Amino acid sequence: MKLFKALTGIAGAIALTTGSAVADDLRWKMPVAFATNLPGLGSPAAWVADNLNTASDGSIQVRVYEPGKLVPVFDILQSVSDGKVSAGYTWIGYDQGKVPAIPLFAAVPFGMKPWAYTAWYYYGGGHEMLQEVYANKGFDVHAQLCGIIGPETAGWYSQPIETLEDYEGLKIRFAGLGGKVLEKLGASVTMMPGGELYQALEKGTIDATEFSMPAIDQILGFDQVVKYNLFPGWHQQFTAQYMLINQGEWDKATEAQKALVEASCTAATTLGLAEGEYKNGKVLAGFQEKGVQADQIPREVLKELQSVTEEVLKEEASKDADFKRVYESQNEFMETYKIWDERAYVPSDL
Repeated sequence: MKLFKALTGIAGAIALTTGSAVADDLRWKMPVAFATNLPGLGSPAAWVADNLNTASDGSIQVRVYEPGKLVPVFDILQSVSDGKVSAGYTWIGYDQGKVPAIPLFAAVPFGMKPWAYTAWYYYGGGHEMLQEVYANKGFDVHAQLCGIIGPETAGWYSQPIETLEDYEGLKIRFAGLGGKVLEKLGASVTMMPGGELYQALEKGTIDATEFSMPAIDQILGFDQVVKYNLFPGWHQQFTAQYMLINQGEWDKATEAQKALVEASCTAATTLGLAEGEYKNGKVLAGFQEKGVQADQIPREVLKELQSVTEEVLKEEASKDADFKRVYESQNEFMETYKIWDERAYVPSDL
């Protein structure tokens, strides 16, 4: 973290000597979708706000508002686009009803590992396509990848999940494209913010939920209510968060200020992934002492889920041109990346 602050501090010093001293100061209110105490998911937002202020010597000041304190969590995109707030930090998959292609930038069932996604995003045209996807649906925002974590768990359940038939009629909170997969299997899928899930589980409003990785689910207390935790997180092998900035605010920023935002968000993406990877193993190991049963989905069931996922992705691609274009771009990248991935890394059981 000190290294990242040093690098962005240098960038800030350069900025001050190349024009930002005469630029307008930026004062952005930034509502966030996740509490900033949630490692890797919410913590990057607070780090970015602090780092931008420091590195810009006060030229960019971002005030973070915890979930629901300024605008509702699911209204962040619209609020930023309308200029009600200058910026927002969120998991953009929440807006799949408004922008069908957006989940491909947020979390894809049986999709890329985090580092593969960042490779495609930074070098495969993903960043540019994301701006186009928003513009094509009439949203006035600039989107910057600003956090990423590894796999989520496949959910918390009061009863074991052993076959796909067990999802029939299940009331479950499930996000993004994975939710569409479970709907095909007969589940009753709902969406609600993370802060509401403990109470919903406790009251029986929902039978089960997924939200994030073990280090986060523990903070939210799911293990206190239900005891079956399912793996692997097939529906979200990566979870990407973004800083959304009103396009007018972005356009009036100087090139130096824009460079600081980009550098800070790139650093936050690395830090968020590192934090999750550092904490998850210890938390997961501790679940056993709390009576949590961590079950692995059998390979044959995973293959069935993968088959249904492919149906869903093809259906979505047939309905939206942007979805089709992004989906094809990701698949093209993965054709060659898999060769590297399968050959280069030591198997996890060695």
